Amino acid sequence: MDARWTERNAHLEPTGFLDADHPRVIAFAHEVAGSLGGARDQAVALYYAVRDGIRYDSKRIDLRPIAMRASSVLARGRGFCVSKAVVLAAGARVLGIPSRLGFADVRNHLSTDAMRRAMRTDLFVFHGYAELELEGRWVKATPAFNRTLCERFNVDPLEFDGRGDSLLQQSDRSGRGYMEYVRDRGPFDDLPLEVIRTAFAEHYPALMSGALYEVEGGEEWET
Repeated sequence: MDARWTERNAHLEPTGFLDADHPRVIAFAHEVAGSLGGARDQAVALYYAVRDGIRYDSKRIDLRPIAMRASSVLARGRGFCVSKAVVLAAGARVLGIPSRLGFADVRNHLSTDAMRRAMRTDLFVFHGYAELELEGRWVKATPAFNRTLCERFNVDPLEFDGRGDSLLQQSDRSGRGYMEYVRDRGPFDDLPLEVIRTAFAEHYPALMSGALYEVEGGEEWET
């Protein structure tokens, strides 16, 4: 079997988290971009639908496997960088666009005081984004922060044209330092949830105690 075909197929198949065979994910992808002609136009449309249509929410992070599925994130209508990347990658697979997940550790120089107190650091480990294969090359797409949140923090919304990498900005509109990439964690064909949970437990023990992690409906849960 041709290795290239096998690799491409692995980037198109539904997985436990990129559940591109779920009716909710299929409907989302086709409603947003199914009528568009080319893969690049479809990818761009999906990107903006995830960026602005799913509200960024880092206060209620649910790391249970069922909650991290693309279909579950769509049902909630909110998520953080990793879960929003899962939706974008799953939607791309619905439309036949090869996708995978990418991760990096980033330092947020504009992190709020409340977030710094909760996390006890400004380092965000396993920041997530999607990687899409378009026009023969892999491009990074980061749909994490919706437009209204960017306006609040005086940061230009992150754009995506399907040709160049869409990565977090180094500075805000005033020139102050914003995001700094400090470690590349590499690409994954599916969400490495247990690896992420282990990293979170190491770097954010207070958060992983359960006090700031809630399930849908507002109940606290313990990892």
